[in-house]
Amino acid sequence: MDNLGYRFSFGPWNISDGADPFGPDVREPYPHEAKFALYKKLGFDGVQFHDDDVVPGLDDLTPAQIDAKTAEVAATLANEGLVPEFVAPRMWFAPQTIDGGYTANSQEDRDYAWQRTMKCIDIARAINCKAIVLWLAREGSYIRESKNAKVAYDRLLEAINRMLDYDKEIQIWIEPKPNEPTDQAYVPTIGHAIALSYASSDHARVKGLIETAHAQLAGLDASDEMGFALAHGKLGSVHLNDQNGLKYDQDKNFGSANLRSAFNQVRILEENGYGRAGEFVGLDVKTMRTQRGCPVTDHLTNSRLIFLHLVEKVRTYDRARERELIAARDYESLELYVLRHLMGVA
Repeated sequence: MDNLGYRFSFGPWNISDGADPFGPDVREPYPHEAKFALYKKLGFDGVQFHDDDVVPGLDDLTPAQIDAKTAEVAATLANEGLVPEFVAPRMWFAPQTIDGGYTANSQEDRDYAWQRTMKCIDIARAINCKAIVLWLAREGSYIRESKNAKVAYDRLLEAINRMLDYDKEIQIWIEPKPNEPTDQAYVPTIGHAIALSYASSDHARVKGLIETAHAQLAGLDASDEMGFALAHGKLGSVHLNDQNGLKYDQDKNFGSANLRSAFNQVRILEENGYGRAGEFVGLDVKTMRTQRGCPVTDHLTNSRLIFLHLVEKVRTYDRARERELIAARDYESLELYVLRHLMGVA
């Protein structure tokens, strides 16, 4: 099956060694550098990066060493015919970010966060990428009394404005999540992200990235969140996956837990022209811990295929019948039609 006009991306971390918080790795590690050769074969054109996916151990390297490594990765991407979709500063592993980066109570830690952000932007531009994703992992609190939320949001806005000023061409895509690893995160929904965008010094360059599971963890419908961002022209990208309830971030295969929800996510994207300006359909899925092999990639190809099957379901959806049932306010019949259409019997 071809890509039906869409481009797909994933990050190197989506080909994992089978680790989780509750046990050791269960598969042999697959070399990081070897993953890039897999993308095209799997039907993917875009690579999602953290800054240290491009330059491992970058905090301990000199500027010259960072430049050399980014040049090497840029050459690899060009040779493989791949596009770097975005680069995100990974600021939840460093000891300076244990209490957050941009919102840390320590000025020294906030200074580290800014230095790391500048390095991330420089790395992105060196591999010909203009999108910076902010997943604000530890920007939150474990107890409310530890931080002043008003001050924290002021600091987040200051960081965004500094990024916009540091590089006049980058876009910033904020990826909201309500929890994990912090108990309560700042910017938990796309509404918060878009509010920050409009408050920024150049809101046209500040958008959102919506992950299915993150919306579900906030008790929200992912397709509605996507629709809200699209209504404001601020959907930079999506991370499609699935989630079985309000648990830890599971990153299940797209459509595997709720096929109807997946259909509605594809529908909102397809009906509103998402992808026609070059946006990627990003997948952020992890394989089952029980899966054997090296490398393990079925979760990526399966999620892509489910998306494409659902595109066909959207394109063959009977709009005239839908309009008729909506006009009659016969939502029972509309629901039955949707379910029968998804089951292939309507």
